[in-house]
Amino acid sequence: MKSNNLFIFAAIMLCSYLAACKKDTFITSTNALLYTSEDTLHFDTVFTEAGSITQSFKIFNANDQKLLVSTVELAGGTASVFKLNVDGQSGTTFNNIEIAPNDSIYVFVAVNINPGTYNQPFLLQDSVRINYNGKETFVQLDAYGQNARFLRNGTVTKDTTWTNDLPVVIIGTLTVNQGSTLTLNKGVRIYCHADGAIKVNGTLNALGDKGNDERIIFRGDRLDDYYKNLPGSWLGITFGPSSISNQLNYTGIFNAKNAVTADNQPPNNNPKLTMNQCIITNASGTGIFSVYSSINATNCLISNCANNIRLVAGGNYNFTHCTVVGYNTTFVFHESPVLIIGNTDDNNLQFPLTANFTNSIFYGDQGFVTDEIITQKTGSTLWNLNFENVIYRDTGTIDAVFTSSIQNTDPAFVNIDYTNNYFDFHLQPGSPAVNTGKITAVTKDLDGNLRDGNPDIGCYELQ
Repeated sequence: MKSNNLFIFAAIMLCSYLAACKKDTFITSTNALLYTSEDTLHFDTVFTEAGSITQSFKIFNANDQKLLVSTVELAGGTASVFKLNVDGQSGTTFNNIEIAPNDSIYVFVAVNINPGTYNQPFLLQDSVRINYNGKETFVQLDAYGQNARFLRNGTVTKDTTWTNDLPVVIIGTLTVNQGSTLTLNKGVRIYCHADGAIKVNGTLNALGDKGNDERIIFRGDRLDDYYKNLPGSWLGITFGPSSISNQLNYTGIFNAKNAVTADNQPPNNNPKLTMNQCIITNASGTGIFSVYSSINATNCLISNCANNIRLVAGGNYNFTHCTVVGYNTTFVFHESPVLIIGNTDDNNLQFPLTANFTNSIFYGDQGFVTDEIITQKTGSTLWNLNFENVIYRDTGTIDAVFTSSIQNTDPAFVNIDYTNNYFDFHLQPGSPAVNTGKITAVTKDLDGNLRDGNPDIGCYELQ
């Protein structure tokens, strides 16, 4: 019996030794199994000089022996816009890479596009060639490049007009000096870096139009999948105390920290900011933040921001045919009312308030928020707050006058799709907002469509 045990033990040790020896040897067969985690890496629009995020894929050795990868290389070589990093080493060609049995290595890929004469997006392609045991396989690479104007901490010192021939990438702060006007013609696209901000001490006129290619866009400069819808991707636009007579027409402001900030009353009698057919969405801080200032907004959509509209320290405001809504998204939870109005500043000083909201919607999903309008009135300072022909969700007491308004009734938007992070705030037939607005001087909606003699409440007219 004892000899049998010794025999079994020896057999086990021999098998272990042979298995270990096998794992220490390289598989050389052309039937060796190698596969990659991706067959193609796509890079969305990358601005020249700005670079991109780094993407990666894995090379797997699916064998029970070591695999020697003879080369991993960029097919385009040193002239390629793509760059590789394999096992911590940068370059274009890597030789004799060992991959342990049933193990893998990472290959990191980045792209940097040199400035050129291209005005339109252009496609750049390359591939990573992997050679092993006399065989080869490829991972395809493609990126859309876009030339642009780059401004780093730029200053507008005189009246200036930008056209839509090239996008503009803002790095640092763009400042419009007091007494100067920056005019944006229709179709201008402005992309701001993570530290990008626009400080208007003079005047900003964004003169977009209703066509998709004619609207003016402000957004972050990272357009790859993860970052293109990330809130707080850039800092936002601030209209300072000396700023006057600003105008935003058919303008979209996306994914900012604080999209629009209006600071103090203008030194003339015009509103500090006039907004027509504008969209503000997905701000990580506030969509519109105003401190004792003046704003006229018509046919505007302010949606799914951490705080949609905050008007503090009084001021003068007129919002007509606006849709102000908050729903939980992949990035922003609806935890604050969509409209907060007060008459005190951070030092508890009181200021007069006059604000009129007409033919507008203030709504959101239930959960953290039950009241979508919050008023914070202090003292006996002038407080003139009116809501006329609005739809709103609120169960509390609002220190305001409501006329012909609809409370706690779902506006029936076309699509609220939490799963796919998709929201369409047009109106369905049968919505309580249809034909229940007050007749005003507003003749078009956010899409540029005509309103009829019985206008709908909100920024969209049912067609």
